[in-house]
Amino acid sequence: MDFLDLYTIAERDIELVNPTSTEKIILAGKMLGMGPGKTVIDFGSGYAEPLVIWAEKFGISGVGIEFRKACCERARKKIADRGLGDRLEIVHKDASRYKFQKGAYDFAVCIGASFIWGGFGPAVKALKKAVRPGGKIAVGEPYWNKTPAPKEYLKRLEGYTTYTEHELLGLARKEGYDFEYIVRTSLDDWDRYETGNWYGLHKWLEENPRHPDRRQVIDWLHKNQEEYLRWGREYLGWAIYLMRPTPKD
Repeated sequence: MDFLDLYTIAERDIELVNPTSTEKIILAGKMLGMGPGKTVIDFGSGYAEPLVIWAEKFGISGVGIEFRKACCERARKKIADRGLGDRLEIVHKDASRYKFQKGAYDFAVCIGASFIWGGFGPAVKALKKAVRPGGKIAVGEPYWNKTPAPKEYLKRLEGYTTYTEHELLGLARKEGYDFEYIVRTSLDDWDRYETGNWYGLHKWLEENPRHPDRRQVIDWLHKNQEEYLRWGREYLGWAIYLMRPTPKD
């Protein structure tokens, strides 16, 4: 089974595929200054829940770029069911290769998918190209609650660099952006997201007692449980960083 299929199974009952909440997505939209007529591009848009929330709450229009076909299909159905097809579009594509019109959007966001470009700094660099002069960007990103993290945990996270929040601020400023507001995840948000994934995996296992990939799903479930309860819940934080161009003298 492809690892993307594992995510699709785990997220079967989850609309927000990050450790946050509807209320916090609304807060992010409010603090960014979203409103009728404003446009948003969302890289790694998942099931398009933030876009749907912002369209319904603030009247924005926008486009979501998503690599997973299953995500795109589910997002498009949701958009159609909510009557938002005239304002929201989902593009099935590798977001790092999506050719967007530079400076065309009021807001550019990447909620939990900075890996598209290889991390937080490159994500800020990519997003700022999509917005108009003075446009705002938002990145949902993990950070270290405390350091140093255990070596065994770092080894399991190999391939993705996690920073402290002060380091994230420095990376943003390097690209000419400053933090304007932080929408921070709580432990309840973390638990809801992580255990929501476990719940989806357990439901699939119950429904598929003889599936040839059953062992792989069990191993992935146990790996995630082990990492979260042993290390992640203690050492890893997560927040949506709302950014605007750095003020000038």
